[in-house]
Amino acid sequence: MTTGRSRVLIGRDQAARIIARLAQQILEPDESQNGLVLLGVRRGGEALAMRLAAEIERISGRAPALGFLNINLYRDDRVTHELPDSQIPVDVSARTVVIVDDVLYTGRTVRSALDAVTDLGRPSAVRLCVLIDRGLRELPISADYVGRFVPTLPHDRVRVNLDPQPAETDQVTISDRL
Repeated sequence: MTTGRSRVLIGRDQAARIIARLAQQILEPDESQNGLVLLGVRRGGEALAMRLAAEIERISGRAPALGFLNINLYRDDRVTHELPDSQIPVDVSARTVVIVDDVLYTGRTVRSALDAVTDLGRPSAVRLCVLIDRGLRELPISADYVGRFVPTLPHDRVRVNLDPQPAETDQVTISDRL
């Protein structure tokens, strides 16, 4: 299989603007003012969750609780990756939890993350924030906060390069694999 053409969807400056917009949207509902918890899905959502937490703190003056989910145990596709354990800083019960991931595709990762969160407690609300929604869902899942919707084909490859701190290398690319 060879890689076809590749193009940049989001550059460094756009990524920073999108993250700032997402942080504003997360803070907007009244429910987010009490006990906001950001949970980045390991690996893809970690850097985005860190960036969102920093931006939310900059805007509101209060840092949200920030944690990370290892969803391997909850996957239904028997694919496992070596990932660090989950890091959950607070009890999620009666709090607003925002699951953060880089790309929303089939919905299976999000389903696994929802299972992981419900095993941790009973949040008052669970929301989903993604940098890229590429469509082509297999499960009836949609994001509450979307950086950019990018219609794709099943063979397309979306790559997110996002650092925990703003960096020159921040970008999202798409390539078609032929």
